[in-house]
Amino acid sequence: MAVEKRRNGAFPQDEVYSNFVRQRRRVGAFFRTLFLLATALGVAILALLVLDVVNDAFGYVAIQNRIEPEALIERHYETQMLAMPPTLSSEDHGETQVLGDSLKELPAEDLLAILTDNISAGRWRALNAESLLTERSQNELYELVLSLVVRPTVVNSWSLSESLFNRAEIKAEVAAIPNAVMEFKAWLNWNFLISPQSSNPALAGIRTAILGSIWVTLIAFLVAVPLGVGASTYLEEYSKGSKLDGLIETNINNLAGVPSIIYGMLGLAVFVRYFGHFTSGVAFGAADPSTASGRTIVSAGLTLGLLILPLVIINAREAIRAVPRAFREASYGLGATKWQTTWNHVLPNAIPGILTGVILAVSRAFGETAPLIVVGVSTFIVVDPSGPFSKFTILPVQIYQWTSRPQEEFQRLAAAAILALLFLLLALNATAIFLRNRFKRTY
Repeated sequence: MAVEKRRNGAFPQDEVYSNFVRQRRRVGAFFRTLFLLATALGVAILALLVLDVVNDAFGYVAIQNRIEPEALIERHYETQMLAMPPTLSSEDHGETQVLGDSLKELPAEDLLAILTDNISAGRWRALNAESLLTERSQNELYELVLSLVVRPTVVNSWSLSESLFNRAEIKAEVAAIPNAVMEFKAWLNWNFLISPQSSNPALAGIRTAILGSIWVTLIAFLVAVPLGVGASTYLEEYSKGSKLDGLIETNINNLAGVPSIIYGMLGLAVFVRYFGHFTSGVAFGAADPSTASGRTIVSAGLTLGLLILPLVIINAREAIRAVPRAFREASYGLGATKWQTTWNHVLPNAIPGILTGVILAVSRAFGETAPLIVVGVSTFIVVDPSGPFSKFTILPVQIYQWTSRPQEEFQRLAAAAILALLFLLLALNATAIFLRNRFKRTY
């Protein structure tokens, strides 16, 4: 009967009205409870994932050195003593003693001497060809001595939960390993952030991958944001509703749902192969034609720029459309042109909404992997990118490469890299949100 009254346009009265209100409240309470349960479930799952990653990123390790640092310092001191002329006095003799009681405290000349005495001539020439050893800093020489001479190796590792609850068993297990030392290791540390990739888990880091991710995301941002905002401005403010404009809008909406791997195939065909002469840097004299290829940062950045372009356009259009029509009419009433109105009133008021879309798009670009694998991202590279025409790797690919290896130590590295990736994404989003709120207060 209530349904019939509503169909006839009559508003339900008395008991019928009360029943109708109670029914709506029950439905509202049901969906509110469902929303809260879904949110709680999502937060719980996310918390479990983060705890699992943190559990793998910290814990005890058993470390063996090929040569102990103390023995290395003692050997170097003995070498200095033997090389000393016998006519020197005991006071002069004492002045040649190695300074410091650890490798990290030794001066650069002593580290260089240790390195020269303990590596092959071929390896020394290769290092010198990369950069003169005599011109390298004390910290650089220390890292070389550590990785090439001391060679610390993680022979076993344990998770944080195992380290907290099974410390006695772990200590006994490490004691049974010859020359092994038990240490509590935070795999995510400053050295991990500033060290390049390495086949030795004790020395591996993500510096090269972070720099590659920043380069690629920056180029994608520079390509997608100006083009996206320009296209959205045209479609919202200047479009006459022609068939061509309708076709463009349809294609933009369709491209937003295209799988990312398709963009990788497009980038491979267009930027790597067809325009490889330009994306490799050969056309600008920035690369050797005999070894250069289009699998560079430029190709990756352009590919990701096309990937996020539809997202930027769609979100920017919504932001421009949300600007009140009265702003435009007031500007026209004061004699402003259409471009002056768009530039001085519409776009400034739409910036907070545009930045919201840019946040989502750039975050997606920073975490994308599939299209860059097709374009030709390197999975193992120790040379930092020096420009847009360099070979590169990115942080998600670095994580994938480590998780695919069977050793537990690389799983720990992957967990630490995941935490670093999450931190970088949060920092990126926080910066964009800060800018959005600042523009919102300004306009």
